[in-house]
Amino acid sequence: MLHKNISINKDGHLTFAGMDVTLLAEKYGTPLMLLDEDRIRENIRVYKAAMAEHFGADSFPLFASKALCFKGVYRIAKEEGIGMDAVSVGELYTAEAAGFDLSKAYFHGNNKTDEDIAFGVKHGVGTFVVDNEDELLALDKHLAAVNKRQKVLLRISPGIDPHTFKAVVTGSVDSKFGSPIQTGQAEAMTRLALSLDNIDLVGFHCHIGSQIFDHEPFVDAADIMLRFIAYIREKTGFTASVLNLGGGLGVRYVDSHPDIDYAEVIGEMAMVIKQRAQEIGIELPRIVLEPGRSLVADAGMTVYTVGSVKSIPGYKSYVSVDGGMPDNPRYALYESPYTVYNASRANAAADFPCSLVGRCCESGDIIQENIVIPRPVRGEYMAVAVTGAYNYSMASNYNRIPRPLILLISAGQEKVAVRRESNEDMIRNEV
Repeated sequence: MLHKNISINKDGHLTFAGMDVTLLAEKYGTPLMLLDEDRIRENIRVYKAAMAEHFGADSFPLFASKALCFKGVYRIAKEEGIGMDAVSVGELYTAEAAGFDLSKAYFHGNNKTDEDIAFGVKHGVGTFVVDNEDELLALDKHLAAVNKRQKVLLRISPGIDPHTFKAVVTGSVDSKFGSPIQTGQAEAMTRLALSLDNIDLVGFHCHIGSQIFDHEPFVDAADIMLRFIAYIREKTGFTASVLNLGGGLGVRYVDSHPDIDYAEVIGEMAMVIKQRAQEIGIELPRIVLEPGRSLVADAGMTVYTVGSVKSIPGYKSYVSVDGGMPDNPRYALYESPYTVYNASRANAAADFPCSLVGRCCESGDIIQENIVIPRPVRGEYMAVAVTGAYNYSMASNYNRIPRPLILLISAGQEKVAVRRESNEDMIRNEV
């Protein structure tokens, strides 16, 4: 099986986190999102331990909220003692409602409104990651009005192409995110930040992209950032004490993807980064990482009920289910690969080539094309693995389809973490 929390029981049913997927689907209905809480905690602990061992006790991971946002995940982050990054007031509000201490939050985003800035300052966000000059000046102005200072990282574009999908490359020079080093704007932003009375500049942030399976692009980015830190020290006397290298480590969605040992990758990164810092002649700053996908993706599975199986002679076959684009838009956006199982007959021969499609009135409502599975029949359950990241957080009500229920599973017990959305929920704000 793709991951160790997926198996097949004696009845031939798919199991996830030790529980029979078909029984959960029958009890709670579909579409149904399953989350393996123990797997999330395990992933967090791997990052925490590896970063402490290789980068020092003051190095730590932040959970990248955009990957998966609901109160339950912030309770887990709080209990496991990690920080979080947020890109909106909505994410900050959700975390705070779950009891998360926002002093451990890093507030990202390339277009923070005045209202966003005010909320973040009022609610004690620990660090603002500032994207551009307009934001920096707006933040300083607000801080002056409320007589406060704020810790800040500046988002820098190191100009790295990690050779991944263009849609998820964010560290290149031509990007809507950050200030490029190459054009001189990063230096100008740093000088501006140092000149402002209410800004406490502590370091820099970069993020080069997502779904990266090799540690070398991160090392290359770190090398550029360390050299920038050394350059800024020489030119201004300011030495950054924090370097946030973002997230982006890949996740195994299909058998052809590598199975990454995150502790090993962090160790490899640290070995080279510490060596580069020594060669450049600077003290290694506190390293921060922002894993999102790699903490929660393989902890997720989405379960659907088959509605119809349609074959077009000489062309292809379609298996239609009761979910689709509204709960998982990633194939439509990125042609993202997924592994699909017939949860009802997981041990049957996979001999039916088809495409798994959703129920929306949209030709692009495809969950996965050109898969081979045991031929399903109406009423059986299909399971799509590794849906913990960027599925629920990107879910919509397209075609007025309610968002699914989320079950958290831990130690063989399940609990509802997010109730299934109702038709009444969808019209609640309409007048």
